[in-house]
Amino acid sequence: MANRKKLRILISFLKDKSSIIKATFSTSIHRAILRATNHATCTPPSDHHIDTVFSLGSQNSLSARTTVEALMGRLHGTSNANVGLKCLFVLHNVIINGSVVLKDQLFVYPSNGLKLSTFRDGLDSYTWELSDWVRWYAAVLEETLIVYWILGDFDNKKKKIKFLTESNSELLKGMDVLLSYVDELSNSPESLHLQINSLVYEIVRLVGEDYRFVQREIFARVDEIKNRVPSFSLTELTRTELALNRLESCKKRLSLLFINRARNDRLWELVSEAKGNVLGMINEKQQSMVLVKFKSQNVAELTQLNYLTSAGSCRLLLRG
Repeated sequence: MANRKKLRILISFLKDKSSIIKATFSTSIHRAILRATNHATCTPPSDHHIDTVFSLGSQNSLSARTTVEALMGRLHGTSNANVGLKCLFVLHNVIINGSVVLKDQLFVYPSNGLKLSTFRDGLDSYTWELSDWVRWYAAVLEETLIVYWILGDFDNKKKKIKFLTESNSELLKGMDVLLSYVDELSNSPESLHLQINSLVYEIVRLVGEDYRFVQREIFARVDEIKNRVPSFSLTELTRTELALNRLESCKKRLSLLFINRARNDRLWELVSEAKGNVLGMINEKQQSMVLVKFKSQNVAELTQLNYLTSAGSCRLLLRG
């Protein structure tokens, strides 16, 4: 097994050299991406390499499209877990810190996802476990793109104002988008011990920063939901209860992933409070519905009794 690993390292080194030689006859963008996503180490791409990719890819829409296509080509053309994670890491940095022109090209490119659900690096048990992180990271980034695309930036002051103009349905739809992100985040690989890998550690740190933004957005929406509970229909209340249960079900797994970083205890307290309000209002509306039904039945029975009494009186009069 040790000889096999050494052979793979040598082959990976030769692949990188070969790719860079080929890229010499291509573009500086391709060379920059190859350097940022090399096979050699399990360390994350350096700031210098990422900045170089950004600089070359932000000159105009053509350079941006070339950069995104080259990154996607590198990502889908590898079976090496380290290379896959590095490509995703660069893409993640584009989402967070990339120029507007780069982000625009990235948002329109993956029309049906990053397509890494079957990724496998079968060299050994370590790379097999590392492959789980590639698939998870890709799924998280797909949800990240959706959050950014639908909800935009996470400026809470602006969002709070926007909430006031949103319908209940729109408010809950935005909540569903955020919950899909949190769901995917909580489906992290079982091999949490691999965070000793500096690349995986840096990925989790970067994802944790996104999660803090998402927490703030969820907090603002849950707070608004809590204020609107009296105006919700029974259907909206039931939908909200399911959403809050779904969120709470992710809590334990998220705490394991981030090792209690980004805990935000106040968020979970607010979720519990909002859930209590929702359940109380559901109970109140259900009791009201039972009371209305009971009154309707009584009215119907009374109407029928009056009809029968009147009919009986008429028959007596006719006989008389």
